[in-house]
Amino acid sequence: MSRKRNCWDNTVAESFFKTLKTELIYHNKYQTKQEVALSIFEYIETWYNKNRRHKNLNNLTILECQKLINNNNLKNAA
Repeated sequence: MSRKRNCWDNTVAESFFKTLKTELIYHNKYQTKQEVALSIFEYIETWYNKNRRHKNLNNLTILECQKLINNNNLKNAA
């Protein structure tokens, strides 16, 4: 939860959950909790991490950003 006078504390998490709900949850009807869990897992692993571009990551996907970080760490270690 956000602390007093720090309204930006949860912005990234709140943005993710808003996106998850609007792009996935509100468009489907689920019968069981297992269906919901599987749907969320598939959304995160197949779309959100691999294809969706993130404004906070300079319009890169999460995987592209991780590759850049790993490459920079390898260069700095050498």
